Amino acid sequence: MVLQSQPAIPGLTVLYTPEKPPSTVTTRRMTLSGTFRSLKKPTPRSNTFPNLSKSSDSPVQLSVPSVSTPNSKSSRLWSAYLILSTNDPIKTYLGVTSDFARRLKQHNGELKGGAKSSRSGRPWICACIISGFRSQSEACSFESKWKGLSKKLSRRKAEYDLPDTRSLALLRHREAALKRVKDVFDCNHLEIDWKLSLS
Repeated sequence: MVLQSQPAIPGLTVLYTPEKPPSTVTTRRMTLSGTFRSLKKPTPRSNTFPNLSKSSDSPVQLSVPSVSTPNSKSSRLWSAYLILSTNDPIKTYLGVTSDFARRLKQHNGELKGGAKSSRSGRPWICACIISGFRSQSEACSFESKWKGLSKKLSRRKAEYDLPDTRSLALLRHREAALKRVKDVFDCNHLEIDWKLSLS
């Protein structure tokens, strides 16, 4: 015989049998794959493959070498870059990459990817590349400091109003911020290469 009791929450019915007191009501645990039929149950993975050879009945253990491959993130050479738009609106963009040629093509729309903010102002040209970062995190930290100091520096409004001097004013502003980054960040091992003339 199944009894119903009135719970504290309206609309919720608690069922229990007289053999079990209400304090020990059993609940049924549902798994994701039972609830959502499209999800598969995860299968445990192991590094053993039994019966690979007919002569041995013991499983074979696979070992993965700890040497990093050329495509791993740790062995790539990372660089920070500054690009300048050549069409309106004239602006600059700071980023980090391990393959600048591919990244510039992404910004210019030749390849998929690229930042959403770089869609306007295409095509972009390289203004400066800073290379020699030991890791991606070091490059991202440098980029973050450069962006932060660029925002803090004051700008002269008169230079930015004239279309002919706008790109030069933007580059000078970024250069001034880069000089301040050098005071905060250890740049002895970095190579800074300005591709555009600032004079």
